[in-house]
Amino acid sequence: MVASVSIAQAADKKEVGFASVSWTGVTIKTELAVKVLEVLGYDASNTVLPVPIVYQSLSTGDRDVFLGNWMPSMATIANKFFDKGTVIKTVANMPGAKYTLAAPTYVVDGGLKDFADIAKYGEELEYKIYGIEPGNDGNEVIHTMIDNDMFGLGDFTLVETSEPMMLSQVMAYATEEKWIVFLGWAPHYMNAKIDMQYLTGSTAETFGDDNGTATVYTNVRKGFAEDMPNVAHFVDNLAFSVDMMNEIMAMMKDDTKLKHLGAGLAWLKKHPEVYSKWLDGVKTADGKEALPVFESYIQSI
Repeated sequence: MVASVSIAQAADKKEVGFASVSWTGVTIKTELAVKVLEVLGYDASNTVLPVPIVYQSLSTGDRDVFLGNWMPSMATIANKFFDKGTVIKTVANMPGAKYTLAAPTYVVDGGLKDFADIAKYGEELEYKIYGIEPGNDGNEVIHTMIDNDMFGLGDFTLVETSEPMMLSQVMAYATEEKWIVFLGWAPHYMNAKIDMQYLTGSTAETFGDDNGTATVYTNVRKGFAEDMPNVAHFVDNLAFSVDMMNEIMAMMKDDTKLKHLGAGLAWLKKHPEVYSKWLDGVKTADGKEALPVFESYIQSI
């Protein structure tokens, strides 16, 4: 009760800047958060940036919030900002995620099951590993593996494109059962649309020693909670299950006209128990109870 009273009495700034990366899941989460805050009377925005620039923008105060801190894979980029105290790692907004190298099931059945197996099949793979956009943490892990000849990968090349281009390549190869190893993660519709498996053998120096199992955290700039306690309370309330995100992504894949925000709102409308928790103890920008205001909005769409 004391916490909610202090939040209600605090005078937040009205402008909230989110940083995000161009990954489907992070985009869905961020656009939903921005929309909720807009409904509550805030001037919220989302800026899409490469991962290293996300952390620079939080560190300098140009952006306030990032909902896509995948750990441990982002540790080499993010930890130096955490250690300096310019960026704060707050809550785990999505536990049980996955982020590591993957391959189609026919490749795994053919013998490539583990990181240590990749080099054995260099010719079949054309000595290539497929990643996403340059500068993201997953690509940097793969670069480190190649540069340091980890798992015998010194002769390999990382193909850097984007999430959609990489997945198009994987699906094109899969139709011909050509061999390919790529950067995979969950939640994502790829897990439903591609018959794929995650490779074993990841280490603490690569995608983590639990075979790429990840936790996604919320990060905020230094001083954010003091400057915007009501919004900070909302941000701390945000939680996204892997099942939720998989369902929203599947909606988008099945209906290509449905974009990130539209799919997210359609799912949220059917799950008031989720947005009710997000808005527990949260006020509008002018101090009213947030839940009735947002509920009125979402039921009208």
